[in-house]
Amino acid sequence: MNSTDEKLLKEISDKSSKEATAYNIRKNGKCIDRKVSDYINIISKEDGTGIDVYIKENTLFGIIHIPVIITKSGLKDVVYNDFHIGKNANVIIIAGCGVHNDHDKTSQHDGIHRFYLAEGAKVKYIEKHYGEGEGTGKKVLNPVTEIKMQKNSNMTMNSIQIKGVDDTLRVTKATLYAGATLVINEKILTSNTQKAKTEFEVILDGEDASTHVTSRSVATEKSYQEFTSNVIGKNKCYGHIECDAIIKDEGMVKAIPEIFAKDTSANLIHEAAIGKIAGTQLLKLMSLGLDEKEAEDVIIKGFLK
Repeated sequence: MNSTDEKLLKEISDKSSKEATAYNIRKNGKCIDRKVSDYINIISKEDGTGIDVYIKENTLFGIIHIPVIITKSGLKDVVYNDFHIGKNANVIIIAGCGVHNDHDKTSQHDGIHRFYLAEGAKVKYIEKHYGEGEGTGKKVLNPVTEIKMQKNSNMTMNSIQIKGVDDTLRVTKATLYAGATLVINEKILTSNTQKAKTEFEVILDGEDASTHVTSRSVATEKSYQEFTSNVIGKNKCYGHIECDAIIKDEGMVKAIPEIFAKDTSANLIHEAAIGKIAGTQLLKLMSLGLDEKEAEDVIIKGFLK
């Protein structure tokens, strides 16, 4: 890997992938490095379209990194990664994609991640997306996450679009069975003429299943964002959707939160708030010596923290 590769990995990973229990590093459509352990195995699919990650039951505190980097302009990379998390396992999975494009062709990564959580399994999933480069070619990222959660399993998903992504369609679909809990925290920043669309669908199938979906976004300049979510309660369950957005300059945000109760015991809530940065917040920071732009940057960073 060169310095560009290392920079991309640093942007999308909290720590060095080499420090993880297991890892699979993909560059320009091919695996360039991999490590497995006695409890976590990574196997390439026979058709070359992705990997299967197997986590043994009762595995504790395993850390898995599966970053993707793209530095080749004009490449369209599609990968299918399946995660099989054993009963009562407790792991952290860090994914994400960084794209560097210095030329005029579109570079695109479509990552389809499918999670199968066995009874009592617990997963923290972190996914970061980042784009950079001096070329006119677009950086396009389309992540798809599909989740099946068995009895009393737990998953927290933190999905973050840092900056530099020209177009993205982010799709998350989940089915939760009895006692399962899913928490989703999404954060997106767009600028220039970038476009970002998010689609969430969570089916609360089992008794006492619960979910909390939170989307925080900032649309600046002439960028556009669209948030669509649907939580379906089919049993005694709890679901809460929150969409909070800040618009700046000529930025636009459209929010479509939807809830569908199919059982009288389903408890479902949705909230949406879109607005500009409050003047009182700006004045307070400007009174400390910051100019208006510096004050806006501080507020935006705090909002997306």
